[in-house]
Order: sequence, then C-alpha cells, then structure tokens
Amino acid sequence: MIHTLSPNTQVILLLTAPLIVGRGTSSTDLLTASEYKRLARLLFEKKKQPADLLSAEVETLLKDCQPIVDCNRLKQLLDRGFLLSQAMERWQTRSIWVVSRADNFYPKRLRSHMKEDSPAILYGCGEMNFFDSGGLAVVGSRNVDDELIAYTEKIGRLAAKADRTLVSGGARGIDQAAMRGALEAGGKVIGVLADGLERSAMNRENRSHFMNGRLVMISPYDPSAGFNVGHAMQRNKLIYALSNAALVVSSDYDKGGTWTGAVEQLDKLKYIPVYIRTLGPSSKGLDGLRRKGALPWPNPSTTEELANVLSVIPKNERTVPIQEELVYCAKEQPSPTYVPQVVIREGQSSEPQADCAATDLAKELFVKVTELMHQLKGSHTDSEIASILNVTKSQAKEWIERAIKEGWMLKQGRPMRYTVISR
Repeated sequence: MIHTLSPNTQVILLLTAPLIVGRGTSSTDLLTASEYKRLARLLFEKKKQPADLLSAEVETLLKDCQPIVDCNRLKQLLDRGFLLSQAMERWQTRSIWVVSRADNFYPKRLRSHMKEDSPAILYGCGEMNFFDSGGLAVVGSRNVDDELIAYTEKIGRLAAKADRTLVSGGARGIDQAAMRGALEAGGKVIGVLADGLERSAMNRENRSHFMNGRLVMISPYDPSAGFNVGHAMQRNKLIYALSNAALVVSSDYDKGGTWTGAVEQLDKLKYIPVYIRTLGPSSKGLDGLRRKGALPWPNPSTTEELANVLSVIPKNERTVPIQEELVYCAKEQPSPTYVPQVVIREGQSSEPQADCAATDLAKELFVKVTELMHQLKGSHTDSEIASILNVTKSQAKEWIERAIKEGWMLKQGRPMRYTVISR
C-alpha cells in the first residue's frame, strides 16, 4: 500500500479535497471538478505540473492561473498544509491510501474511458494490482427479494471461478450480494463507494479480504464524507469504466441510481456493453432498459461462456492516457506512464510508404521503449510493465523478450519478474 503522497497529489488534495478530520467539515472554497479540469489543462499548456504551485516561482504561475481561478482563492487552498497533514495521519492509521491522476498507480481504465472527467483524486483500501483487469460489473436495487439475492450471489461465484474481477458499488441489496458471492468463492472484488470508505476500511468482515489481496474498495470522495445522492450517481461512471461488461439485475423505472447509471451508459457514455437479467420475472425497469438498447444476459454457466461475454470491446474503447497527465507522470517516481509516440514531421506522410519505412518506425519506437524501460527501478512482472507503458500484455512480452535477447533485461524468480541491467 502507498502511504507517501507524491508532491503533485498533495497539491491536488489541497486544491480539491475537503480534508475532513473526524466529524468536522471544511468550509474552504474548494475547486470544483470542472475548475480543476481547466486549471490542469492550463498547467499542461505551460509545461507545468500541480507541484509547481508550491515552487519558488509560484507568484508568476498564480498570475497565469488568474483567468481560471482567483489567486487569493488558490493561496487560501494551498495554505491548508497543516490540515492535510492531520488528514494524512488519520488515513494512514486506517490503511487508506490516496492516488491522483498524476500518479502512475492511478487506474488506467478510468483515464482511458473518462479522460479529463476521471476523478482527480481516488481514496482506497486494499491492493491495487487488479485495478485494470477489467471484469464484470453487477448492479441493481437495494430492496430485492431472497430469490434475486441468491441469483446475484451465483453470478459472483461464477466470476470468481472464471478468475474475473467483480465490480460493484457496495450498497445494500444486489451490490453486496454480488460482492459476497465472489469473495466467498475466492474471487477478486472492486467496490466503488459513494460514501463510508473509512467505515468499510475498519469493518472486521472486510479485513481478511483486504489482507489476502482479494478486495479493494475505492471512492472519489473523502473517506469520512457522509452519503450524498449526487455522489452516488457520479460513482456509477467509475463502476462501468472499470469493467468489461455490466449486468443490471434489477432496476426501478425512470428513477434511482441503477436506472440513471445504466441509461447514461446506454445513451451517452457507452463505455461497455450493458446487459439485463433474463431469468426470473422481468420488471418495468428492465424492460425500459431493453428498449434503450440493453442486451439480454446470455446466462453463461461456464467460465468459457462468461469469458466470451466479457471479451466484447466497444468501438470507442480508448487505450491511451489523457494528455494533461503525461507531463505530470513524466516527473513522478518510480517510472513514467506515458506511451512513446512517433512524431510526424512537417511534410511527412502519416502513412508508411513501404515495408522498410514501417520497419524504421518500429526500430525508432523500440529505441524510445528502451529508454523508458531503463528508467524502471527494481523488478516487475510482465503485467506491471504493460501497465507502466500503458500497452497490452502481449506487446509488453514482445518487447521484454527482445530486451532479454539483447542482454539488458534479466528474467528471474517465480512468479516471473524482470529486471533491467546496465547495457
């Protein structure tokens, strides 16, 4: 778990987080999500990063930010260092970590789907090594009968058996049933909370799952914050963005968080395919989602059938990080998370003119990859290297094998890990 906040993350917290300590609240005029988005874009354009707002040249930078945010307001927010230190101490004693979009550890699936609208800050408890594994989102109403609870637990068990991550919202009813079924079967679960992260982190029933690396709970909202309807609606985006497909087990019609989140995916965001339950009695809510384009759940009964359902990739799936974060991450430790790009110079066609041109581009790309991989510290699995470079695992393996043949990367240990050695 991460307990040391990067300088960029500290500044983003100062600008956007309420920093609630105990039952207190913060009355400071925080930056809204849209305000921070505009500020981040301005910093990127000036080749700056959030941490520069605490540098010796801050006065000049603050003046540059004036069209976005009032200088005095920024200063007031940045002066909350003591409050931040208190909040950090509280989080650490509860094993709560914090990452920002400026960190390498931030879920790349959120960057990929949500782009600049991905949360500036994420709080969490548990291991982060399966954030970008995709999986099945299971959502539904809070008040359901025992039959639907049993059905949902069975879905969770199948996901665990297929070694697929189960993603849900942690709410009473369908959410908790899906998560419980997966965890009891030894599966991995991501719980995306709208409130109560601190309470969940201290929950005795969750402790063993945190410790064995099977459960991670995250929230874009302060760990001590109370319930807020708007927050509950917004967190639905994260549930869908972290998954490969979603199953709506039950839903009210034209009201409630489940309906609103599913309709938003079907009509606007379209991150992933949305399915509706087809076994058992239907409902007005499920029928309404079907008319809006939700697919009938094919009721997979084997791990292979579930894998086929989760293999559907929407046409708008995006795999590159949003641009504003490239500058931030390039200066972060332990390694950069940007993807090397081939620069098309003026007058040069973007289409390769011959096989030799394509080969030259591939060589140029691998030279850049070599430079990036030599910045890796310690040993990493192929999945970790793929995540750092933000490429597919198969592409990372291809580059790793070439590095081993060229003699500047060493393969060792079980599970297999790779270490860069001097050329």
